[in-house]
Amino acid sequence: MSRDSITLAMTGASGAQYGLRLLQCLLEAGEQVYLMVSSPAQVVLAMETALKVPGSPKEMQAFFSALYNARPDQLKVYGKEQWSSPVASGSGASRAMVVCPCTSAMLSAVATGASRSLMERAADVAIKEQRKLILVHRETPVSAIHLENMLTLARLGVTILPANPGFYQEPKTIDDLVDFVVARILDHLAIEHTLLPRWGDD
Repeated sequence: MSRDSITLAMTGASGAQYGLRLLQCLLEAGEQVYLMVSSPAQVVLAMETALKVPGSPKEMQAFFSALYNARPDQLKVYGKEQWSSPVASGSGASRAMVVCPCTSAMLSAVATGASRSLMERAADVAIKEQRKLILVHRETPVSAIHLENMLTLARLGVTILPANPGFYQEPKTIDDLVDFVVARILDHLAIEHTLLPRWGDD
């Protein structure tokens, strides 16, 4: 295990491509990644992509490692009740955690400290250990409940980063729009990338 790692949680919001592209970029950047994929997220993956992602953590780990050419042991996948995993404890917490995409249910759970699943506990640990936590919320419109939860978390130092692509880079494909959001996540993780030109660059 390594504290110099990134934890990535994918929940059941639409926008599976954001999480997949982020996973690919993290692995290509040489990061150690701890991955959690909720059951609803697996349903969305089947709906929004052509990937046949296996359900068990061990098989999922092998699948994504092969798909993105990860180094041996670079990627670790954990199940929702795998409480012995590093992310369940402050002593093993990653330097940063990203929930991408993030449902409003996950937003609520994190705001209230519910910790009912491993990914909720991991987010709770990130907050209590004052590690970077990024929630890539993917729902519109948002209600006053969602906004109150966002405000609660923002006051705790959590980064609320909606999946809200810009258009100044003149995107030509859906992949360009996905890369815009992933680039902003990587910026907040201080990970170098070349996904898109920066504002003001020629």
